Amino acid sequence: MTRDRILLLYGFLTLLAAGLVAMLVLPEDAVETPPPSSSAASMQEKPFHMGEQLGAIRPIPTLPAEELQSGKALLGEKLFNDPQLSGDGTVSCATCHILAQGGDDGLKVSTGVGGATGDVNAPTVFNTVFNFRQFWDGRAMNLSEQVDGPLLNPSEMASNWAIVIRRLNDSASYRKAFGREYNGVISEETVTDALVRYETTLLTPNAPFDRFLDCQNLKSDRADCESDAITAEAREGYRRFSDYGCISCHQGVNIGGNFFQRFGVMGDYFADRGNATETDLGRYNITHRDEDRYVFKVPSLRNVAVTAPYFHDGSVASLDQAIDIMGRYQLGRALSAEDRRYIAAFLESLTGEFRGERLQP
Repeated sequence: MTRDRILLLYGFLTLLAAGLVAMLVLPEDAVETPPPSSSAASMQEKPFHMGEQLGAIRPIPTLPAEELQSGKALLGEKLFNDPQLSGDGTVSCATCHILAQGGDDGLKVSTGVGGATGDVNAPTVFNTVFNFRQFWDGRAMNLSEQVDGPLLNPSEMASNWAIVIRRLNDSASYRKAFGREYNGVISEETVTDALVRYETTLLTPNAPFDRFLDCQNLKSDRADCESDAITAEAREGYRRFSDYGCISCHQGVNIGGNFFQRFGVMGDYFADRGNATETDLGRYNITHRDEDRYVFKVPSLRNVAVTAPYFHDGSVASLDQAIDIMGRYQLGRALSAEDRRYIAAFLESLTGEFRGERLQP
Protein backbone atom coordinates (compact mmCIF):
# COMPACT_ATOMS: atom_id res chain seq x y z
CA MET A 1 0.00 0.00 0.00
CA THR A 2 1.40 3.39 -0.96
CA ARG A 3 2.03 6.18 1.57
CA ASP A 4 -0.79 8.27 0.09
CA ARG A 5 -3.26 5.39 0.43
CA ILE A 6 -2.15 4.82 4.03
CA LEU A 7 -2.60 8.51 4.85
CA LEU A 8 -6.01 8.57 3.18
CA LEU A 9 -7.10 5.53 5.20
CA TYR A 10 -5.72 7.12 8.40
CA GLY A 11 -7.63 10.32 7.76
CA PHE A 12 -10.86 8.47 6.99
CA LEU A 13 -10.61 6.37 10.15
CA THR A 14 -9.89 9.48 12.22
CA LEU A 15 -12.99 11.16 10.78
CA LEU A 16 -15.07 8.04 11.41
CA ALA A 17 -13.86 7.83 15.01
CA ALA A 18 -14.66 11.48 15.63
CA GLY A 19 -18.11 10.95 14.19
CA LEU A 20 -18.76 8.00 16.48
CA VAL A 21 -17.66 10.03 19.49
CA ALA A 22 -19.95 12.88 18.44
CA MET A 23 -22.92 10.53 18.04
CA LEU A 24 -22.30 9.03 21.44
CA VAL A 25 -22.28 12.34 23.29
CA LEU A 26 -24.45 14.66 21.23
CA PRO A 27 -27.56 14.36 23.42
CA GLU A 28 -27.51 17.42 25.66
CA ASP A 29 -28.38 15.55 28.82
CA ALA A 30 -25.22 13.47 28.36
CA VAL A 31 -22.94 16.52 28.42
CA GLU A 32 -21.91 18.39 31.51
CA THR A 33 -22.36 22.04 30.61
CA PRO A 34 -20.28 24.56 32.58
CA PRO A 35 -22.24 27.26 34.39
CA PRO A 36 -22.57 30.62 32.63
CA SER A 37 -20.18 32.19 35.11
CA SER A 38 -17.35 29.76 34.34
CA SER A 39 -14.11 31.54 35.14
CA ALA A 40 -12.02 32.52 32.13
CA ALA A 41 -8.92 32.27 34.29
CA SER A 42 -9.76 28.69 35.28
CA MET A 43 -10.27 27.81 31.59
CA GLN A 44 -6.66 28.81 30.96
CA GLU A 45 -5.31 27.13 34.09
CA LYS A 46 -6.89 23.82 33.01
CA PRO A 47 -6.19 23.61 29.26
CA PHE A 48 -8.37 21.33 27.20
CA HIS A 49 -6.93 18.13 25.80
CA MET A 50 -8.01 16.05 22.85
CA GLY A 51 -11.34 14.44 23.53
CA GLU A 52 -12.40 16.61 26.47
CA GLN A 53 -14.56 18.82 24.28
CA LEU A 54 -15.77 16.26 21.78
CA GLY A 55 -19.52 16.36 22.01
CA ALA A 56 -22.57 18.54 21.83
CA ILE A 57 -22.38 22.09 20.57
CA ARG A 58 -22.84 24.29 23.62
CA PRO A 59 -23.36 28.04 24.01
CA ILE A 60 -20.44 30.37 24.69
CA PRO A 61 -20.67 31.41 28.35
CA THR A 62 -21.08 35.02 29.41
CA LEU A 63 -18.38 36.21 31.80
CA PRO A 64 -19.26 38.23 34.87
CA ALA A 65 -18.37 41.94 34.79
CA GLU A 66 -15.73 41.54 37.50
CA GLU A 67 -13.68 39.26 35.25
CA LEU A 68 -13.97 41.59 32.28
CA GLN A 69 -12.85 44.54 34.38
CA SER A 70 -10.21 42.87 36.54
CA GLY A 71 -6.96 44.77 36.94
CA LYS A 72 -4.89 42.03 35.31
CA ALA A 73 -7.24 41.77 32.32
CA LEU A 74 -7.22 45.55 31.81
CA LEU A 75 -3.41 45.57 31.96
CA GLY A 76 -3.40 42.73 29.42
CA GLU A 77 -5.68 44.76 27.17
CA LYS A 78 -3.23 47.67 27.25
CA LEU A 79 -0.35 45.34 26.38
CA PHE A 80 -2.37 43.68 23.61
CA ASN A 81 -2.83 47.06 21.93
CA ASP A 82 0.69 48.42 22.54
CA PRO A 83 3.11 48.40 19.55
CA GLN A 84 6.01 48.90 21.98
CA LEU A 85 6.08 45.13 22.34
CA SER A 86 7.33 44.77 18.75
CA GLY A 87 10.94 45.20 17.74
CA ASP A 88 10.52 48.53 15.96
CA GLY A 89 7.51 49.74 17.91
CA THR A 90 5.06 49.57 14.99
CA VAL A 91 3.11 46.30 15.41
CA SER A 92 0.87 45.21 18.27
CA CYS A 93 -1.17 42.07 18.84
CA ALA A 94 -4.19 44.11 17.75
CA THR A 95 -2.58 44.82 14.38
CA CYS A 96 -3.36 41.28 13.21
CA HIS A 97 -6.29 40.64 15.55
CA ILE A 98 -8.74 43.48 15.04
CA LEU A 99 -11.57 43.05 17.51
CA ALA A 100 -13.94 45.19 15.45
CA GLN A 101 -13.39 42.89 12.44
CA GLY A 102 -13.89 39.38 13.69
CA GLY A 103 -10.69 39.15 15.71
CA ASP A 104 -8.49 38.69 12.63
CA ASP A 105 -7.19 41.12 9.99
CA GLY A 106 -9.06 40.00 6.87
CA LEU A 107 -5.81 39.36 4.99
CA LYS A 108 -4.56 36.21 3.31
CA VAL A 109 -1.42 36.47 5.45
CA SER A 110 -0.58 39.21 7.92
CA THR A 111 1.98 41.98 7.57
CA GLY A 112 4.50 42.36 10.37
CA VAL A 113 7.47 44.52 11.25
CA GLY A 114 9.16 46.18 8.27
CA GLY A 115 6.47 44.93 5.88
CA ALA A 116 7.40 41.27 6.38
CA THR A 117 4.63 38.82 5.57
CA GLY A 118 3.74 35.63 7.38
CA ASP A 119 3.12 32.21 5.85
CA VAL A 120 -0.27 31.34 7.36
CA ASN A 121 -3.62 33.06 7.69
CA ALA A 122 -4.08 34.77 11.07
CA PRO A 123 -6.87 33.00 12.98
CA THR A 124 -9.36 34.90 15.06
CA VAL A 125 -8.39 35.69 18.64
CA PHE A 126 -11.99 35.32 19.83
CA ASN A 127 -12.85 32.24 21.93
CA THR A 128 -9.31 30.86 21.62
CA VAL A 129 -9.38 29.80 25.26
CA PHE A 130 -11.66 26.95 24.16
CA ASN A 131 -9.12 25.56 21.66
CA PHE A 132 -7.28 22.48 22.84
CA ARG A 133 -4.10 23.75 21.14
CA GLN A 134 -3.02 27.07 19.65
CA PHE A 135 -1.77 27.82 16.10
CA TRP A 136 -2.85 25.93 13.00
CA ASP A 137 -0.22 23.25 13.62
CA GLY A 138 -1.06 23.04 17.33
CA ARG A 139 2.49 23.66 18.48
CA ALA A 140 1.42 25.61 21.60
CA MET A 141 -0.46 23.75 24.31
CA ASN A 142 -2.26 26.82 25.62
CA LEU A 143 -2.46 30.61 25.44
CA SER A 144 0.58 31.07 27.68
CA GLU A 145 2.76 29.06 25.31
CA GLN A 146 1.27 30.92 22.35
CA VAL A 147 2.56 34.36 23.42
CA ASP A 148 6.15 33.69 22.32
CA GLY A 149 5.05 32.78 18.79
CA PRO A 150 4.14 36.20 17.34
CA LEU A 151 6.37 38.13 19.72
CA LEU A 152 9.59 36.42 18.64
CA ASN A 153 8.70 35.68 15.01
CA PRO A 154 10.79 37.91 12.69
CA SER A 155 7.88 38.08 10.24
CA GLU A 156 5.48 39.29 12.90
CA MET A 157 6.59 41.39 15.90
CA ALA A 158 10.33 40.64 15.58
CA SER A 159 10.98 41.32 19.24
CA ASN A 160 12.51 39.67 22.28
CA TRP A 161 11.81 39.65 25.99
CA ALA A 162 14.77 41.86 26.88
CA ILE A 163 13.39 44.64 24.67
CA VAL A 164 9.85 44.24 26.00
CA ILE A 165 10.84 44.25 29.67
CA ARG A 166 13.19 47.23 29.24
CA ARG A 167 10.52 49.33 27.52
CA LEU A 168 7.87 48.49 30.09
CA ASN A 169 10.24 49.33 32.94
CA ASP A 170 10.91 52.69 31.28
CA SER A 171 7.20 53.51 31.41
CA ALA A 172 5.85 55.12 34.59
CA SER A 173 2.30 53.98 33.81
CA TYR A 174 3.37 50.37 33.33
CA ARG A 175 5.50 50.43 36.48
CA LYS A 176 2.44 51.62 38.39
CA ALA A 177 0.16 48.99 36.83
CA PHE A 178 2.58 46.11 37.43
CA GLY A 179 3.15 47.42 40.94
CA ARG A 180 -0.56 47.18 41.61
CA GLU A 181 -1.16 43.79 39.95
CA TYR A 182 2.16 41.93 40.22
CA ASN A 183 3.98 43.50 43.17
CA GLY A 184 6.14 45.52 40.81
CA VAL A 185 7.53 42.52 38.92
CA ILE A 186 7.80 43.12 35.18
CA SER A 187 8.96 39.85 33.66
CA GLU A 188 8.24 37.40 30.89
CA GLU A 189 5.92 35.54 33.26
CA THR A 190 3.91 38.54 34.44
CA VAL A 191 3.57 40.07 30.97
CA THR A 192 2.43 36.70 29.61
CA ASP A 193 -0.03 36.26 32.45
CA ALA A 194 -1.58 39.70 31.88
CA LEU A 195 -1.97 39.05 28.14
CA VAL A 196 -3.57 35.67 28.78
CA ARG A 197 -5.94 37.13 31.39
CA TYR A 198 -7.16 39.55 28.75
CA GLU A 199 -7.35 36.98 25.94
CA THR A 200 -9.51 34.71 28.08
CA THR A 201 -12.10 37.50 28.22
CA LEU A 202 -12.35 37.67 24.43
CA LEU A 203 -15.51 35.61 24.22
CA THR A 204 -18.44 36.15 21.85
CA PRO A 205 -21.62 34.93 23.51
CA ASN A 206 -25.23 35.43 22.46
CA ALA A 207 -24.96 34.21 18.88
CA PRO A 208 -28.39 33.48 17.40
CA PHE A 209 -27.54 29.78 17.38
CA ASP A 210 -26.63 29.93 21.06
CA ARG A 211 -30.08 31.33 21.75
CA PHE A 212 -31.48 28.43 19.69
CA LEU A 213 -29.54 26.00 21.90
CA ASP A 214 -30.94 27.64 25.01
CA CYS A 215 -34.42 26.90 23.69
CA GLN A 216 -33.72 23.18 24.06
CA ASN A 217 -34.12 23.50 27.82
CA LEU A 218 -37.66 24.85 27.59
CA LYS A 219 -40.54 22.56 28.51
CA SER A 220 -43.09 24.69 26.67
CA ASP A 221 -43.09 27.17 23.78
CA ARG A 222 -39.91 25.53 22.49
CA ALA A 223 -40.92 25.74 18.82
CA ASP A 224 -41.70 29.45 19.08
CA CYS A 225 -38.42 30.07 20.87
CA GLU A 226 -36.44 28.23 18.18
CA SER A 227 -38.12 30.06 15.31
CA ASP A 228 -37.45 33.39 17.01
CA ALA A 229 -33.78 32.53 17.57
CA ILE A 230 -32.74 31.52 14.04
CA THR A 231 -34.35 31.37 10.63
CA ALA A 232 -35.88 28.29 9.06
CA GLU A 233 -32.97 28.31 6.59
CA ALA A 234 -30.45 28.23 9.43
CA ARG A 235 -32.30 25.35 11.12
CA GLU A 236 -32.29 23.41 7.86
CA GLY A 237 -28.61 24.22 7.44
CA TYR A 238 -27.88 22.84 10.90
CA ARG A 239 -29.75 19.65 10.00
CA ARG A 240 -27.69 19.17 6.84
CA PHE A 241 -24.48 20.17 8.66
CA SER A 242 -25.21 17.35 11.11
CA ASP A 243 -26.54 14.77 8.65
CA TYR A 244 -23.70 15.18 6.17
CA GLY A 245 -21.04 14.68 8.86
CA CYS A 246 -19.62 18.18 9.26
CA ILE A 247 -20.40 17.89 12.96
CA SER A 248 -17.93 15.01 13.24
CA CYS A 249 -15.10 17.54 13.25
CA HIS A 250 -16.94 20.71 14.23
CA GLN A 251 -18.62 20.29 17.61
CA GLY A 252 -18.04 21.20 21.24
CA VAL A 253 -18.39 24.70 22.64
CA ASN A 254 -16.13 26.20 19.95
CA ILE A 255 -17.64 24.13 17.13
CA GLY A 256 -14.13 22.98 16.30
CA GLY A 257 -10.69 23.66 17.74
CA ASN A 258 -10.71 20.46 19.77
CA PHE A 259 -8.65 17.96 17.77
CA PHE A 260 -6.47 17.50 14.69
CA GLN A 261 -7.59 16.37 11.25
CA ARG A 262 -6.02 15.87 7.86
CA PHE A 263 -6.93 18.49 5.26
CA GLY A 264 -7.94 16.26 2.38
CA VAL A 265 -9.47 13.16 3.98
CA MET A 266 -11.39 12.31 0.82
CA GLY A 267 -9.18 13.92 -1.81
CA ASP A 268 -5.82 15.60 -2.37
CA TYR A 269 -6.58 19.27 -1.79
CA PHE A 270 -2.96 20.32 -2.12
CA ALA A 271 -2.34 18.55 -5.41
CA ASP A 272 -5.47 20.12 -6.85
CA ARG A 273 -4.66 23.57 -5.49
CA GLY A 274 -1.02 23.39 -6.63
CA ASN A 275 2.04 25.34 -5.46
CA ALA A 276 2.50 23.29 -2.29
CA THR A 277 4.54 24.94 0.46
CA GLU A 278 6.30 23.75 3.60
CA THR A 279 3.51 25.30 5.68
CA ASP A 280 1.02 22.98 3.97
CA LEU A 281 2.63 20.06 5.81
CA GLY A 282 0.94 21.21 9.02
CA ARG A 283 1.65 19.05 12.07
CA TYR A 284 4.39 17.23 10.19
CA ASN A 285 6.61 20.28 10.66
CA ILE A 286 6.30 19.74 14.42
CA THR A 287 6.30 15.95 14.78
CA HIS A 288 8.06 14.80 11.56
CA ARG A 289 5.74 11.81 11.46
CA ASP A 290 4.38 10.78 8.06
CA GLU A 291 0.86 10.42 9.41
CA ASP A 292 0.89 14.11 10.36
CA ARG A 293 1.45 15.39 6.82
CA TYR A 294 -1.28 17.92 5.94
CA VAL A 295 -2.79 17.59 9.42
CA PHE A 296 -4.03 20.76 11.14
CA LYS A 297 -6.02 21.75 14.19
CA VAL A 298 -9.66 21.79 13.14
CA PRO A 299 -10.62 25.48 13.17
CA SER A 300 -13.50 26.83 15.21
CA LEU A 301 -16.56 27.83 13.20
CA ARG A 302 -17.55 30.47 15.71
CA ASN A 303 -17.92 33.80 13.85
CA VAL A 304 -16.77 32.11 10.62
CA ALA A 305 -19.03 34.34 8.51
CA VAL A 306 -16.97 37.40 9.52
CA THR A 307 -13.45 35.93 9.41
CA ALA A 308 -12.69 35.46 5.70
CA PRO A 309 -10.42 34.53 4.00
CA TYR A 310 -10.46 30.87 4.94
CA PHE A 311 -8.13 27.94 5.67
CA HIS A 312 -4.54 28.02 6.85
CA ASP A 313 -3.44 29.37 3.47
CA GLY A 314 -6.05 32.14 3.32
CA SER A 315 -6.75 31.05 -0.24
CA VAL A 316 -10.55 31.15 -0.19
CA ALA A 317 -12.39 34.46 -0.03
CA SER A 318 -16.03 33.34 0.16
CA LEU A 319 -17.92 31.22 2.66
CA ASP A 320 -19.76 29.47 -0.18
CA GLN A 321 -16.49 28.32 -1.73
CA ALA A 322 -15.12 27.20 1.63
CA ILE A 323 -18.22 25.07 2.23
CA ASP A 324 -17.87 23.56 -1.26
CA ILE A 325 -14.22 22.65 -0.65
CA MET A 326 -14.98 21.11 2.73
CA GLY A 327 -17.72 18.99 1.17
CA ARG A 328 -15.44 17.70 -1.55
CA TYR A 329 -12.21 17.12 0.35
CA GLN A 330 -13.41 16.26 3.86
CA LEU A 331 -16.73 14.51 3.19
CA GLY A 332 -16.32 13.26 -0.38
CA ARG A 333 -19.62 14.93 -1.21
CA ALA A 334 -20.52 17.40 -3.95
CA LEU A 335 -22.71 19.87 -2.10
CA SER A 336 -25.44 21.46 -4.16
CA ALA A 337 -26.00 25.20 -4.30
CA GLU A 338 -29.02 24.66 -2.05
CA ASP A 339 -26.92 22.67 0.45
CA ARG A 340 -24.33 25.42 0.57
CA ARG A 341 -26.94 28.15 0.98
CA TYR A 342 -28.60 26.42 3.93
CA ILE A 343 -25.30 25.53 5.60
CA ALA A 344 -24.10 29.11 5.14
CA ALA A 345 -27.27 30.34 6.85
CA PHE A 346 -26.46 28.09 9.81
CA LEU A 347 -22.85 29.28 9.90
CA GLU A 348 -23.99 32.90 9.83
CA SER A 349 -26.07 32.18 12.94
CA LEU A 350 -22.82 31.43 14.79
CA THR A 351 -21.77 35.10 14.76
CA GLY A 352 -21.70 36.27 18.36
CA GLU A 353 -21.41 39.52 20.24
CA PHE A 354 -18.39 41.21 21.77
CA ARG A 355 -19.12 43.59 24.60
CA GLY A 356 -22.76 43.61 23.53
CA GLU A 357 -22.16 44.41 19.85
CA ARG A 358 -22.66 41.93 17.02
CA LEU A 359 -19.37 41.19 15.22
CA GLN A 360 -18.98 42.60 11.72
CA PRO A 361 -16.75 41.51 8.80
